Amino acid sequence: MTARFDYTTRAREIAYKYPRFNYIGTQVNFWMIAFVLLSTINHLNTDFLRQISPEIYEFPYSIVLITSLTMGIIFGIITGTIDLLIDRSRFRRLSVGMIILIKAVTYPLILAGITAFSRFLFTGVISSYIGVEMVKMFDNHHSWGYIYISILIYTSFMGAVISFINLMNSKFGPGILVPLLLGKYRTPKEQERFFMFIDMKSSATHAEALGHLQFSSLIRDCFQDMNSVLTKNNAEIYQYVGDEVVVTWPMAEGTRNHYCFSLFFDFNDRLKDRENYYTKKYNIIPQFKAGLHCGLITTVEVGVIRREIAYHGDTINTAARIQGLCNQYNSSLLVSESVVSVMKTLGDTFNVKSLGKVALKGKGDTVELFDIKRLCE
Repeated sequence: MTARFDYTTRAREIAYKYPRFNYIGTQVNFWMIAFVLLSTINHLNTDFLRQISPEIYEFPYSIVLITSLTMGIIFGIITGTIDLLIDRSRFRRLSVGMIILIKAVTYPLILAGITAFSRFLFTGVISSYIGVEMVKMFDNHHSWGYIYISILIYTSFMGAVISFINLMNSKFGPGILVPLLLGKYRTPKEQERFFMFIDMKSSATHAEALGHLQFSSLIRDCFQDMNSVLTKNNAEIYQYVGDEVVVTWPMAEGTRNHYCFSLFFDFNDRLKDRENYYTKKYNIIPQFKAGLHCGLITTVEVGVIRREIAYHGDTINTAARIQGLCNQYNSSLLVSESVVSVMKTLGDTFNVKSLGKVALKGKGDTVELFDIKRLCE
């Protein structure tokens, strides 16, 4: 049976594997479409005016299309690169308002350069192909001023649109916005997923020692380190709840390369690599424990004032209950028999130890639990 294509999974895989290329590519595609749309509207308006005043010069649409695509590619690459530099450098620590202000100042300067290049392109490079009258129009400062102002207003509006798209991608993750706009999640959909609950060990002790402000800063730093290993393991953050984070994968992604196991160990490795930072700033070395389960859940769009994609089902509750038993079994990673049964060749990388069947709180049936460790540890 042919595997069903999952747009969200494929989009997230590409975004995680080629993050910079994906981000800039999105910008380029958007601005190419935006400039082609603007030029097409202007071209149609010109054709309409020619019906009234035939002396108005006729724009060759091929030239309009080439120029629009060129502007879209250049503008998309430049603005995408600038956005990456802002979002992935010291500027990301600035307030949202300051970042918007920086972009509001930068984008018109970029647009001025590109439109000046387009003017040169029309009057200098391809003038021999488009006619003397059209060249005179672009040589005229007044007519060029109208063109520039209209492009500036349009670009400012479309800039807000692409900012919204980037914001939605950041909130929901790659590959969610298109299905969301198409209404895919308006009615509940069933799917099988892995859910992992990751919680800080001794969090109450750390909170008491650090105070709530420092403890919040500690949680923020830990979650930033968590995010640094998400892309490597094709994982999706579902929720942040206090000092706990809930991570999820579709079944095919969770089993691939043991992503649902390796994420937790990669996170621990990241924390160990930054031991000096945490010791110096907080005088502690944070450690986490996790519970993992997989099974059938439902996915649905919920909320009116604040919309989000929600997952419902006993699978999530079971994963949370399993994580709650980590201290009892002195284990950092506990998983259910459902997880072990769908994984392959675990013995090559991980040590899997059965802890027997356990009655989970609120569940009638017992669940066999397994303690997971890497063989290299």
